[in-house]
Amino acid sequence: MVEDVTVAAAAAVLVTASFPCYLYGAWIVVDAETVTWATLRHHLAYIFAGLAMTTVPVAGWMLPRLLDQLSGFAAMHAFFGVQAYAFLAFALTGIVPILRAKREYNLYHDPDQDVDLDDIHENMGAWRLRLRAGVVGYTVCWLVAWVLGVIRFYLRYHSQF
Repeated sequence: MVEDVTVAAAAAVLVTASFPCYLYGAWIVVDAETVTWATLRHHLAYIFAGLAMTTVPVAGWMLPRLLDQLSGFAAMHAFFGVQAYAFLAFALTGIVPILRAKREYNLYHDPDQDVDLDDIHENMGAWRLRLRAGVVGYTVCWLVAWVLGVIRFYLRYHSQF
């Protein structure tokens, strides 16, 4: 059977490797003058890859073991991880209606239309605020959970190196 430290190290590497995916995915949208459907798909490919590299170790290895090693430090790590996913869900309440509205106006395939995003729906400002708050909240909570996870990894396994 694979040693606990090996699985923990693989999980740590996967979760750590997801952050550059998030950064590059964000950069794709920030750098784009106009977000076309191809730009959005390119952005989402990196974001989904990052989410998969974080979620698979969490769901497959960390969650099943949480109750066996629940301490104050583990509880903080889990709390911030859960909060990150809650912020992600909140961001989805903004992105889904934005995607629908932009598709309705064909702004992904014909982005050169002279349409202000706030003019295509009366709630666009609120949706964009939810999206931004969710993404910032996810990122901050993810970073806190990651730092706590690295500290937990070190405290638990430093003697095995």
